[in-house]
Amino acid sequence: MSAKWRVLRNARTGQVVLARVRLCDTFWSRFRGLQFVRHLPEAEGLLFVTGSESRANTTIHMFFMFFSIGVVWLDASGEVVDKCLAKPWRPAYAPKAPAQYFVEARPGVLDRIQIGDKLRFDEVVA
Repeated sequence: MSAKWRVLRNARTGQVVLARVRLCDTFWSRFRGLQFVRHLPEAEGLLFVTGSESRANTTIHMFFMFFSIGVVWLDASGEVVDKCLAKPWRPAYAPKAPAQYFVEARPGVLDRIQIGDKLRFDEVVA
């Protein structure tokens, strides 16, 4: 299980953006996401991994969500291509540009990330 957790950092500054992000790289982990979750710690999130850059494959819905989240989309190189505040029970949020990864976390994550930032998530957390 420890191999599924990463640290999300700003690649340029080394600053920790989220202390723990759980990799969602299987069909079931992506399907489940944060649906029905009632609480998410401020320093944690989910990192969704898709097979290639796409707008369609990185579009999210907010059905069965009980709180707003910050969503950050990254291209294949880890550059932030879009971000937004996603509100519960909304049908769809899509990135403005193709993305291969996206992060879902508490809304405060949006204050720590800017479009154009490069992020990395290669550090394993126990």
